[in-house]
Amino acid sequence: MKSFLLIAAAACIIPLKSKAQQPVETRLLKLMAQYRAVGLSVAVVKDNKIIYNKSFGYKNPDDKTIVRNTDIFRIASISKSFTATSLMQLVEQGRISLTDEVTKLVGFKVNNPKYPDVPITLEMILSHTSSINDKNGYFTLDAINPEKNPDWARCYNDYKPGEGYQYCNLNFNMAGAILERISGERFDQYVKNHILQPLHLYGGYVVDSLGRDRLVPLYEYNDSTKAFEAAPAAYASPKAKLASYTRGYNTPIFSPTGGMKISALDLSRYMMMHMNYGTSNNVRIISEASSRTMQTKLSDKENYGLALWSTENLIDGEKMVGHTGSAYGLYSSMFFQPEKKFGFVVITNGCIPQYKKSMVALLYDIINALYNGMVK
Repeated sequence: MKSFLLIAAAACIIPLKSKAQQPVETRLLKLMAQYRAVGLSVAVVKDNKIIYNKSFGYKNPDDKTIVRNTDIFRIASISKSFTATSLMQLVEQGRISLTDEVTKLVGFKVNNPKYPDVPITLEMILSHTSSINDKNGYFTLDAINPEKNPDWARCYNDYKPGEGYQYCNLNFNMAGAILERISGERFDQYVKNHILQPLHLYGGYVVDSLGRDRLVPLYEYNDSTKAFEAAPAAYASPKAKLASYTRGYNTPIFSPTGGMKISALDLSRYMMMHMNYGTSNNVRIISEASSRTMQTKLSDKENYGLALWSTENLIDGEKMVGHTGSAYGLYSSMFFQPEKKFGFVVITNGCIPQYKKSMVALLYDIINALYNGMVK
């Protein structure tokens, strides 16, 4: 494993910037070998500048196709911050409020039957404090719609909305539907028009609109066989489903909860916008107030805000803000320090999923290696 990683890294399109980076890259390659990472792409921000971007390993281990810096990954749950950022734009425009009831916004009743007099708000679904769960799944809003599913009540936990926390993908698929209903734009097109294009980022939610040759295949580790298995469903085309698409309801087709595809480099540019409280390269995406709201925790134990959470368990002595993602064998992380202006994006298309401090160990170790070798 180690030998092919060294070859793949040597073939990467961006060369070493200095001899000082060589020990760091040697460490990264050792970590990839330790966790059997298929491929890896990283970006490092220091002093508000991208100082490093490198890719290692394979897109396809069978034909030895290497990962390039321009390649794009499905980043899974980091996508949630794109959804929340988009909704904060509408909040700033006065078209919606974080205190608005989801029932009013989504077009069907969203109400915990155990607490019928307690409204579930937009803020609650964006912070996972809504009391909603994924017991009925989250690939369709029928899961929670009382008009479509007689078992809708299973979607609600026993605690009072706003007074508990459970991570829930259905929250964000509803949030995406709300974005469509209020903006009048299809979800993927809204994010493209109001976030990606203003920041000059290449990415999106629909694979048919992206270069297929740039998509990095994902590989799930099978613990029984100790082998990696390709997961082509990660990049399935939604074309057939779009033929009968209803805007504001069929939005989970795009996966507002996890469907963004983007490179590590462009994700780091997006990260810098949040690190600088809503602006990047003189382009303001959301206000400083909105950005700080997103980064302010609404759950004491989890430290989760609006699709961004803070942690002091990633790097000793530093309070980092960001998000992780995992799906189809992919593991991703995007974390930044908004006051000291540094941050990291690390994405792998497959590895052995061991854990350290509630994070995939490969990502944890690589972020710390990059911090100690390039930022500290």
